[in-house]
Amino acid sequence: MLTTLIDFVGEDLSSWLGGLLVGGLFGFFAQRSRFCLRAAAVEFSRGEGGPRLAVWLLTFAAALVGTQALVAVGWLDVSEARQLAQQGSISGALVGGVMFGCGMILARGCASRLLVLSANGNLRALLSGLVFAVTAQASYRGLLSPAREWVTNLWLVDGGPSRDIMAVFGGGTLEKLAFGGLWLFAGLVFAFRSQLRRRLILAALATGLAVVAGWFFTYQLAQASFAPVPLKSLTFSGPSAELLMLVLNSSQLRLGFDLGIIPGVFLGSFVAATSAHELKLEGFSDGLGMRRYLLGAVLMGFGAMLAGGCAVGAGVTGASVFALTAWIVLGGMWLGAGLTDLLVDRGGMPQPQQASPTASSADAVL
Repeated sequence: MLTTLIDFVGEDLSSWLGGLLVGGLFGFFAQRSRFCLRAAAVEFSRGEGGPRLAVWLLTFAAALVGTQALVAVGWLDVSEARQLAQQGSISGALVGGVMFGCGMILARGCASRLLVLSANGNLRALLSGLVFAVTAQASYRGLLSPAREWVTNLWLVDGGPSRDIMAVFGGGTLEKLAFGGLWLFAGLVFAFRSQLRRRLILAALATGLAVVAGWFFTYQLAQASFAPVPLKSLTFSGPSAELLMLVLNSSQLRLGFDLGIIPGVFLGSFVAATSAHELKLEGFSDGLGMRRYLLGAVLMGFGAMLAGGCAVGAGVTGASVFALTAWIVLGGMWLGAGLTDLLVDRGGMPQPQQASPTASSADAVL
């Protein structure tokens, strides 16, 4: 079927359509499940262990178990994925993860959540997302790139088995499946404790399976294509920066998987919000709120390029293949988020005039 599609529309368009579809699935189910690492980290840091933590755990576990299940049955080989095959940075993962965690608290959402909310009419998220993309591009090839490279080169790790965290401890695919099963069990426990509705449990699992679908599609495309096709799945920092630069600085657009992700997520979230009557224009209520969001977006943009991915790109996609740096990034994000929530949102600092601690009123009750 994929070979037929390639013969009919070509490899580039096939790849873009795959990114559009996978992004659309993620956007739709992320909107319906209220998937958000920031909200989960806030609940965890405050010792609440509520529905948002349950949603994140279910999504994360679905990505882990689904990806490793495909590897176990021979339908996927992730050894050539960038997160495992190429040289990585421990220092970048540590510093970038903490910076991203701090930023997502200030911006009230990670990069993927900002994109999802933008499609629902949240102008705060839209502006923050644009600042995130600009900062990511500046960190990759622009003014901030020397600082990024300096931090990155402080502590490097070679590609191959040394970047597989389970291999470092002597484990293999079965151990990865079992470990993913523990995360799934934890997610279900928190879901039942929080009395999470069945449709939200299913939506959270489907959000994680969109990451699995991305791995599977690009792997199958690589097998069917004559040209080299990078093995990848969902991420938002690189594609956001690339799409922004193509729109601003290029008259020629070469389609690919990454360029399909951003419009796919936007459309998927828009369809989900429309069907649930949750479209609503929201803006900044005061100057303090605007400064907070923009500072958070800058921290996330630089942190994501240091870390090699965002809360989804590193925190879920990279973790699903057990990349060492991705798990370090994930730990840094939770640490940075917890500290920022403690010092800023619970530390007596002046807060912007918003009724809810979440990024949108649609998040109020799961």
